[in-house]
Amino acid sequence: MTRDGLIEVNETKETAERVSRREQEADFQKKPEPQAAQEPAQPLSGAFDASPLPHAPGAAAKPDAGKAERVMERIDAAHTRKASKKAVRKAQEEAAAQTRTSRLQFTEEELAAPELEKYIEKSNKAADRLDAAKAAIPKQKKLVKERTFDEATGKAKTRLHFEEREKPVPGSKDARNPLSRPAQEAGIFVHNKVHSVEKDNSGVEGAHKSEELAEKGAKYGVRKFKEGRRSRKLKPYREAAKAEKAAFKANVNFQYHKALYENPQLTSNPLSRFWQKQQIKRQYAKAAGAGSAKSIKGAAGNARKAAAKAAEKAKQAGAFVLRHPAGVGITVAALLLFIIIMSGLSSCGAMFSGMVNGVVGTSYTSEDSDLVAVENSYAAMENELQREIDAIESTHPGYDEYRYDLDTIGHNPHELASYLTALLQSYTPGSAQAEIERIFDMQYTLTLTEEVEIRYREEERTDTWTDEDGNEHEDTYTVQVPYEYYILNVKLESKPISSIAEELLTPEQLEMFRVYLETSGNKPLIFGGGSPDTSASEDLSGVQFVNGTRPGNGEVIDLAKRQVGNVGGYPYWSWYGFTSRVEWCACFVSWCYGQMGLSEPRFAACQSQGVPWFQSRGQWGARGYENIAPGDAIFFDWDLDGTADHVGLVIGTDGSRVYTVEGNSGDACKIKSYDVNYQCIKGYGLMNW
Repeated sequence: MTRDGLIEVNETKETAERVSRREQEADFQKKPEPQAAQEPAQPLSGAFDASPLPHAPGAAAKPDAGKAERVMERIDAAHTRKASKKAVRKAQEEAAAQTRTSRLQFTEEELAAPELEKYIEKSNKAADRLDAAKAAIPKQKKLVKERTFDEATGKAKTRLHFEEREKPVPGSKDARNPLSRPAQEAGIFVHNKVHSVEKDNSGVEGAHKSEELAEKGAKYGVRKFKEGRRSRKLKPYREAAKAEKAAFKANVNFQYHKALYENPQLTSNPLSRFWQKQQIKRQYAKAAGAGSAKSIKGAAGNARKAAAKAAEKAKQAGAFVLRHPAGVGITVAALLLFIIIMSGLSSCGAMFSGMVNGVVGTSYTSEDSDLVAVENSYAAMENELQREIDAIESTHPGYDEYRYDLDTIGHNPHELASYLTALLQSYTPGSAQAEIERIFDMQYTLTLTEEVEIRYREEERTDTWTDEDGNEHEDTYTVQVPYEYYILNVKLESKPISSIAEELLTPEQLEMFRVYLETSGNKPLIFGGGSPDTSASEDLSGVQFVNGTRPGNGEVIDLAKRQVGNVGGYPYWSWYGFTSRVEWCACFVSWCYGQMGLSEPRFAACQSQGVPWFQSRGQWGARGYENIAPGDAIFFDWDLDGTADHVGLVIGTDGSRVYTVEGNSGDACKIKSYDVNYQCIKGYGLMNW
């Protein structure tokens, strides 16, 4: 349809004919003929110019072959653009699928090698399971805005299209009804009102108890239904994460054995092989993180290059020996003499071959920031569990009594890091999240059980009777009336991560777990484990303390000073609930507070537990805080990275120095002192006695 009326276009015959009977509008604009001849083709709506004079009604316009050709060109261009967009979209989808794949591409030489056949088969099976797991994840279509550049017109264009993507993991919490809290408060109010009068009527009391029991059963059923529904929703994501970890492990195993197959000189003692596998795993993880099949295919190239380079260096060393035999002989003799001397002093004949491998093979392979982040995540889960237990009486109201049987909430950070390193070798908060959730569920079991006891209470009754003379008399007596007494039993069972490791790890992984735990990953202070200071305890003779306005506690300081000289931290870590030695400075402080009858603060880690406890209650003073008092906690940050590494108790200050009692200061209890403005003092946890 144009301004001159309806136009019929025949794409087969490439003709266009005006079929409308509406009179054409006259063109009153006068244009020079040459200019009109050079005028470019107009859009479809204006492809037919109006005649100088209007047609008579019913008259049809003559076909214009030139204008019809322009119409056909526009139609063909539209079809071409549509086909081009479809091809581009298909290419993008294929490229994205190729980028996301974790399947290795094997060469003919690799497929023909019998030594690699088993590992290729495992890699393919793991990739098949991963593809199936990813396909099971729910999908959603998302509108995507894409900007492209049209070379023909020289302009940028915007295109909207839908892309199919995986649905994100459902949130950890369901949406809350804004009316749920007022409704709960109203229900509690009504129940309390009934409680206040039900003792006067046994029928009302029985009916009310039955109603409360029904409500509790309904709430329990709803909660279990929500938990089951969420578990079903998360199942595809759990299976995909598990399959991805298995595929990653299978691919790394193939790369490692391929490197050994092509470079037999790489084999050495078990620690060397373990370290070589870590290196190949890091190279593969970096290549896989780049997200391209080309980078994944060459993930083991670095290991082969390193082996070839080592062989070339060996040849060069041999040629050097042939050219300088005397100098090499003197050097070897001196080296042998040095080894003999060191062997006599330390009884360690394999010092040079084992030193580097021993240190590397017993160290945590993850980045320090990742180790601390994962530890903080696990501690946050423990803090959430503690808050859930603390709120039991408000979330489960209406019971006559609450009985608690609770094991200790806490873990050895080095046990967690050693377990994850032995299992995952190198991990990040994202890759370790599923595993720490599994460990947490196995370590802690919270059980709530309801118990009903039949008890009796005394009630006075009055009987009225009439004697023979017609006089009324009243007799008062006491009876035992039965009633139901509701008890909620809250039981928390916990077990150490070391016992869980024995259940889940293979014999080889369990051996590495024990090695990491024994050496603390060669990073004993990374989780806030104490002080490296090995100097002697200081003497307080002659120190004049300046008292502040805040009240302190001299008894806890006297108790702490009596612990000076303790080595190893027993019984402080044992009192906290650990079955073996941990970095025990926080356990020592918690033990001192516990001996004063305090249930909190109670913490085994400085940064993830101790500092948040004081800060969340507004009981925190920064470095330079002047009004500290005996019994306050003092936190230290040795490497100035913002993370608390050590904690002790404040004895007092003389105005320029602060004096402390610290556990695990060089693995012993000591009295120390620092300048009040010492930069490694992170802050003070202020106690309210």
